[in-house]
Amino acid sequence: MDEMEELKARVKKLNAQATQLKMDLHDLSEDLPTGWEKIPEVAQRTFAAYQALTEARARMAKGV
Repeated sequence: MDEMEELKARVKKLNAQATQLKMDLHDLSEDLPTGWEKIPEVAQRTFAAYQALTEARARMAKGV
């Protein structure tokens, strides 16, 4: 597998993870005030996932 194919696979995996975390954050917000203490942890993981996804997509757009 060449580098571009590996990057595409990584973007696909990161996208799935980010989407799941987005849904986890959404579900957490719907259950408020129950579970409010989990907000920082879930939000940080969601932020990190979307940051990694954005960086991987930028690399893919550059063809790197």
